[in-house]
Parts: sequence; structure tokens; C-alpha cells
Amino acid sequence: MRPMIMLTALVAGALMPVQAGINARLREYLGEPVMASLVSFCVGSLALLAFILVTRTPWPSMAAAASAPWWTWFGGAFGAFFVAVTIILAFKLGATGLMAWIIAGQLIGSVLLDHTGALGFAVREVSWPRMAGVLLLFFGAILVNEY
Repeated sequence: MRPMIMLTALVAGALMPVQAGINARLREYLGEPVMASLVSFCVGSLALLAFILVTRTPWPSMAAAASAPWWTWFGGAFGAFFVAVTIILAFKLGATGLMAWIIAGQLIGSVLLDHTGALGFAVREVSWPRMAGVLLLFFGAILVNEY
């Protein structure tokens, strides 16, 4: 089971620069990165709706939705920010440079979330090997963008 989970994450990661490139090209036709982001989110929302309908996923109750903490509703805003930034920076940094900085940022944020247990993540304290890995990725991002 674990190899399949890791493969799925690997494929999702491999599709990130493809998404950035597609959305950046869409920006060229629509003329505005925020408009391209909106179109991307609308198409994504329609794809998710189709998946929900095809799989007959039950809708949550209003009470369940209302019981969620206020901050849980900001995930979509963070996603919109991410998509807009990738659209703006994709062709400026190139696919490799963009993904290097995104991955470095993801790891820094992830180490902080794991260390504190924020948002419900299991606590995984910072260790020297973990920090070394994050630093190597950070400096790798610098190298990828400079050379």
C-alpha cells in the first residue's frame, strides 16, 4: 500500500510543473494571471463536481460544514494564491527553477508544521538529518536558478 501512496504523490508532484505551464500559457491568451487562475479553478471545480457525481460521494450536512473551524475555509484561498503565483513566475523562473523554490518552500513549511503539530499533523520534531535535507534542497534551489 505504501509504495502506491508514494507513487501517487510522485505523480502529483510531476504534474505540478505541467499545470504551471498550462496555466501560464492560458495567461498568454487571457492576458491576466488572475483571470487564468480563476478559469483554472473553475475547470478544476467542475472536474471535482463530476467526480463527486460519478462516484456518488454523499454531500456533507450543513451542520457538519458549519461545525468546521473558521480557518479551515482558507485552504482554497491558499490554493488560489499558489496557482496565481505559478502562473506569474512559471516562464520567469522556468519549470525547474519554479519547482525547486516551491519544493524548498514546501519543505520549510512542512518541517514547521511537523515540529509544532499544527493543523493536526503528528508531531515529528526537527532533527539534524531533517534540517540537513531541507538545507540541501534550499541550496539546490539556488543552484538550479543560478546555473
